[in-house]
Amino acid sequence: MRNVLLLALASYLVIQTSCLTAQASGFRSPLFANFLAVDNAQVNGTKWAVLVAGSNGWENYRHQADVCHAYQILKKAGLKDENIVVFMYDDIANNPENPNPGVIINKPNGEDVYKGVPKDYTGENVTTNNFFAAILGNKSALTGGSGKVVDSGPNDYIFIYYTDHGGPGVVEMIDEDLYASDLNKVLKQKHEANGYKSLVFYLEACESGSMFEGLLPSNISIYATTASNATENSWAEYCPDYGAPQEYDTCLGDLYSISWLEDCDAKDLRTETLEQQYVSVRNRTLGGTKFNGSSHVMQYGDQSLTVEFLSVYLGSNAPNGTSSPSLTTSASNIVPQRDAGLVHLQHKIRKISDVSSQEYIQAQKELRDRISHREHVDYSINHIGNLLFGFKNGSKILKNVRSAGQPLVDDWDCLKTFVKTYEKYCGSLSTYGLKYTREVANICNAGVTVDQMAAASIKTCS
Repeated sequence: MRNVLLLALASYLVIQTSCLTAQASGFRSPLFANFLAVDNAQVNGTKWAVLVAGSNGWENYRHQADVCHAYQILKKAGLKDENIVVFMYDDIANNPENPNPGVIINKPNGEDVYKGVPKDYTGENVTTNNFFAAILGNKSALTGGSGKVVDSGPNDYIFIYYTDHGGPGVVEMIDEDLYASDLNKVLKQKHEANGYKSLVFYLEACESGSMFEGLLPSNISIYATTASNATENSWAEYCPDYGAPQEYDTCLGDLYSISWLEDCDAKDLRTETLEQQYVSVRNRTLGGTKFNGSSHVMQYGDQSLTVEFLSVYLGSNAPNGTSSPSLTTSASNIVPQRDAGLVHLQHKIRKISDVSSQEYIQAQKELRDRISHREHVDYSINHIGNLLFGFKNGSKILKNVRSAGQPLVDDWDCLKTFVKTYEKYCGSLSTYGLKYTREVANICNAGVTVDQMAAASIKTCS
């Protein structure tokens, strides 16, 4: 009997060692995949998810479509609604411009991803404060909404997905911009509260790498991937004239987002690791485009977590037996995120047959106003830099990019104050103008005072 027990123990240790070796190396032999799948299926703790689309308006259709698609993946994989917290403005499905009322799709001829999505935080309740309160499980800090929060403990697993516009060190939200320093502070607070075993964060936005660069520690069991590095655009996908059905005048998805979402649709979450998905998404997002290339998907935080299977965080979907979609993207399918709104307006204008109609006149005016605003922001930011640092050095100082591993700015309060100072005298940066938060950060890093920033803004914009 003793020999039998010893033999059984030895066999167990061989299997465990082999499985761990296979997991660490990414080896996917069917034999070891089965052992690993069983191992991951037996994880203790509850799976939680927070899904956030921080924008509103028909032209930003894709952000809510991405979030709805993510919900369907989690639901299919077994997560309960009580453990999925959804933030979305909810003005898309029944929008007057929707050619399929009540339906949201995330790819051409795709299925409805809107059906059944919980309405936890909608409209004006899609706020930075509520997002942070939901992560921290702090019901008393909520203002409006369903009251659902991530009430997690030390054995639980959390997945957070956020999609919207952004800029260096910032992403947009309905009420106010969300800064990288505040986001990382909340994540650290969740760790200090022993609120999870491990946490995975997927972030879609322009310059999204700057939300974690030099800020997210590698020792608090949080792993993050971003749609781009700290200096690049992210990209909209399935856009008018670039893949979307003719009846749609808005983009249906975002490239990084649909890359991981469609990868989940095609793969077995029980046998694909976080690292393997990262590689698939990175390769698809790096595909060349007619706009001279796409973005570099990045990894931050605790990369030792990448050997874990997607099922640990997203649930366990059985293979559906259908063929996998092509994980390649045509160069003609995608446009820069910041230009997606212009593409929407241009396509809308072309569809209006009566050029004397109020609808046509209003759309033309909105397009002219958007372009005029861009020109104003371009001029004013650069002129402020020239006033502060001189015409010889202004551009060089404003466009400085710090070395990898350094955060965008030393003093985040300075950045917030200087953005408000600019907007007080020169008007809103808006979605387009967020591309200049690096320039504003560099003004802070150069030691400029609030009075100097105010004086330069007044002189430029008065």
